[in-house]
Amino acid sequence: MTIEEAINTGLEFEEQVRKVYSEAAKKFADPMARKIFTVLADEEDRHVQYLEARLDEWQRTGKVTAEKLETTIPSEEAIQAGMKRLEKRMAVQDFSVELAMLKKALDLEIEATRFFKQMVGELDAEGQKMFERFVEIEVGHEAIVQAEIDALTGTRLLVRLRGISGWRTA
Repeated sequence: MTIEEAINTGLEFEEQVRKVYSEAAKKFADPMARKIFTVLADEEDRHVQYLEARLDEWQRTGKVTAEKLETTIPSEEAIQAGMKRLEKRMAVQDFSVELAMLKKALDLEIEATRFFKQMVGELDAEGQKMFERFVEIEVGHEAIVQAEIDALTGTRLLVRLRGISGWRTA
């Protein structure tokens, strides 16, 4: 796969998951859940902008540079504390629609992570560097979405953020 094809495919993943998060942010009744999904949608939007800029750079120069890609995902401790607060509020409501959206988002995040990992294995050094950061961030997104699913279902599937390779917030 060429770097241009990889960027375009990455854009498709990021646009799909941004749409799911935007819809979830509008449909969730809980203000905390809406805030989480607004933050995730905004982050995915920044990913789309980043990839569009890399694609433009590639098309103009024939090169791509792995510019720094930041994340707004909070620390592991903040995620765990927020999950505990959310579990208490969620215990008394029916969130079947929200749960379905979360499962769709998780599937998309997992698929995107797989794709970005594949690109790390296939592309040249600069492409690898760019997509390695996406892997780190998407794994964090997976953990957040799984934590939300756990909170809604009342289960603790032991999402082990410490064990996730590449977990970083900057």
